[in-house]
Amino acid sequence: MFPATLLLLFLHLAAPSSALDFIFNSFPAAAAANFTFVTHARIDPPVIRFTNDSEDLTNGRAFLPFRIPFRLPGSSANATTTSFSTQFVFSILPQIADSPGFGLAFVLSNTTTPPRVVTGQYFGVFSTSPRTVAPLVAVEFDTGRNTEFNEENGNHVGVDLNSVLSEKTELAGYYDSNSQFVEVDMRSGQNVHAWIEFDGPGNEINVTIAPAGVPRPARVLLSYKNPAVADYIAPEMFVGFSASKTEWVEVQRLLAWSFSDEGISKDINTTGLPVFRPENLDGSSLSGGAVAGIAVGGVVAVVAAALLISWIWWRKNGNFDEEDDDIEDWEMEYWPHKYSYEELTVATKGFSSEELLGSGGFGRVYRAKLVGNDADMAVKCVSHDSQQGLREFMAEISSIGRLQHKNLVQLKGWCRKRNELMLVYDFMPNGSLNNWIFHNPRKLLCWEGRKRVLADVAEGLSYLHHGWDQVVVHRDIKSSNVLLDSDLRGRLGDFGLAKLYTHGQVPSTTRVVGTLGYLAPEVATMASPTAASDVYSFGIVLLEVSCGRKPIEMGVEDEEELLMDWVRRRYLEGRILEVADARIEGEYVVGEMEAVLKLGLSCCHPDPGRRPTMKEVTAVLLGERAEMEPRDMLSGLTPKHSIIDRDEDENEQENVLLPQ
Repeated sequence: MFPATLLLLFLHLAAPSSALDFIFNSFPAAAAANFTFVTHARIDPPVIRFTNDSEDLTNGRAFLPFRIPFRLPGSSANATTTSFSTQFVFSILPQIADSPGFGLAFVLSNTTTPPRVVTGQYFGVFSTSPRTVAPLVAVEFDTGRNTEFNEENGNHVGVDLNSVLSEKTELAGYYDSNSQFVEVDMRSGQNVHAWIEFDGPGNEINVTIAPAGVPRPARVLLSYKNPAVADYIAPEMFVGFSASKTEWVEVQRLLAWSFSDEGISKDINTTGLPVFRPENLDGSSLSGGAVAGIAVGGVVAVVAAALLISWIWWRKNGNFDEEDDDIEDWEMEYWPHKYSYEELTVATKGFSSEELLGSGGFGRVYRAKLVGNDADMAVKCVSHDSQQGLREFMAEISSIGRLQHKNLVQLKGWCRKRNELMLVYDFMPNGSLNNWIFHNPRKLLCWEGRKRVLADVAEGLSYLHHGWDQVVVHRDIKSSNVLLDSDLRGRLGDFGLAKLYTHGQVPSTTRVVGTLGYLAPEVATMASPTAASDVYSFGIVLLEVSCGRKPIEMGVEDEEELLMDWVRRRYLEGRILEVADARIEGEYVVGEMEAVLKLGLSCCHPDPGRRPTMKEVTAVLLGERAEMEPRDMLSGLTPKHSIIDRDEDENEQENVLLPQ
């Protein structure tokens, strides 16, 4: 029998067009000859590692060193696609349990280096464009929730076709012998056994997972069947895996792999595989001495727990007067009031799930009622236990904490208790703008309401860019970050990504942040946010509010998938009114709708230098400017009317700046 490390190359070199059937029950150093490693992927015996342990943006890909034929040579594009069966064992272990997760992807690609790939939640194999520029099929084992990708949870399996937006997802888990669903935490470090069956003629992908050692479940977890699958399969494809991360360390490992394109893949022997836990991130297994040490440590832990309980009782009974945390120097620099942790615990009923308003990449938001205050407040608990979480917290403190404007969500205070980071701000009873336009709203926001909200947000954003001693670049302008108060007036919120720059300063950053569909092209390629990139994102908001469509719409014709391209195409054809939201037809003046749509296109100009400033955008929306310099895609934007009726009393007020 050939050693596993030699079997693969022997089969391929002996007969390139013949069947491929191999198994790696582990990955010794000599197995490196059987793979093409890209960027940080490498063999770390007995496993394959995909990213490093630094706090940098990294990705890694490991492919077989040759393409596998998926159609006969010279066959047509609609010829029958080859089937295959594969199984593998992987482990995903974060350094910090509640830091953002990323996951691992099994990949079929016509290139080992897809263009313009992005790290983090893009698995190091997708770009921020709606469709990656390459035939690419992936099965993602995703360990983080990204609401901008319409993901419902942070522990799921999905099928991706040229896009990080999955065609179908399922919560990670398996069905036991009693057909009961058992969730599998893919981010616990445990070894997860995955099976993928690809039916080429039927254009069907079936995925099953279970903890290593559990027999293969009889019931498939995820089944996706669609003739469109064949459109994303090239005649020859590389097969392998890809993973990526940002600042947070998440170790993704491949422990074993079996593959066959002529039948069922060989079963992997999972009994001797190493197991990785948080105590041994370096990759070594726990030794007998370590186990003994843990046993002794357990006794010590029991004693320590008893002492801790006594200490807590002593403190609660008034015998401990020391502050919860030492106040750090930077904490005294900011205006908002500092609340105690106890105040916020009471206000949120112990951070009860009943008071939970929502959650996302930056943490959870709770409704709160502070003692002595009849008004409802919102408490955002920023993702913590990481350096990045503290940095995000400080970013919001340093930006919104010193800003006051009627169209910005007002920060009322904050709290830090060790690694618990919390912000207290005005409660917006009508939620976010997107929920009044998308998701089958109970009440659709009318055109007059939409105009008011757009003008409100434009004023707030103009203040950030031009109304303060520094330029505040928001970096995440989107409809879900536009909140509505009790009067359905718009306020811009969520400053967790905000950056401050001196006027005239050239900004720079190494992190691509924002939301897919709203990112300006220059941000996706150069990671340099500017006021102009905020204008682009606001332009997308103008278009989606006017059209009643999300920035990326799956399930439509490819040329209409991207909202901005769809609107621009109709504009060039002289049919721009066709994109207006049909649900509000008859509510708007034709000239108003045309002006807003053209303004959105002008804001989304691919050249940042040709986009209007937020001062100009606001002037047009408020009717203070009758004409604008030609900045549209082809011609000038010259509205002859007011887009929104001004509330004179409200808009005559000066913006109040807080003392510096």
